[in-house]
Amino acid sequence: MELTLTIIVAYLIGNLSPSYLLGKIAKNIDIREHGSGNAGATNVLRVMGKKFAALTFIVDALKGVLAVVVVRHFFGEDYAMVAGIFVVVGHNWPIILKFKGGKGVATSIGLILVIHPFYGLMAMLIGVLTLLKSKIVSLGSMVGMVSFAVLVLIFSRDYAFFAIVLATMGIYRHKENIRRLRRGEEKTISKKKDA
Repeated sequence: MELTLTIIVAYLIGNLSPSYLLGKIAKNIDIREHGSGNAGATNVLRVMGKKFAALTFIVDALKGVLAVVVVRHFFGEDYAMVAGIFVVVGHNWPIILKFKGGKGVATSIGLILVIHPFYGLMAMLIGVLTLLKSKIVSLGSMVGMVSFAVLVLIFSRDYAFFAIVLATMGIYRHKENIRRLRRGEEKTISKKKDA
């Protein structure tokens, strides 16, 4: 019962899409029909600007925090990790948006910082440094997520399965970005692009 409730609650929290809601309320658009078609903060940045992107990022991150904190309070740490995985699943593949969501980066950052603050901060720092160096959001995102998995595998293996699943989902959702990176076509954040 606890597992089923954890999965349902976390998945539904993940379904909340600030990018979609802000697009509809502020611009009367479906964000998924503009830019890259991705319902996440990076696409909001390119389509709607910095303020809306920042708000989208914060709300998406708070979804991860909320799912983990609530489930941890009632059911404990193991279920909190399950909640962390399924809130990202809900963000990436939301049933209310016909399974067309975001890439789960902001939500992952929020929940990682609650699940394992030190390694979460370290991974976030590595990701940000990669972004600042490369100016490529997707690269910074993937490096950060993989870094978290590597740190956990080395220093805190109790969280290994959780970290590997999160990193795997993150890489999978960036598969088109990876193809463009391999072709040298992934543009920097300073340039307009469909990413």
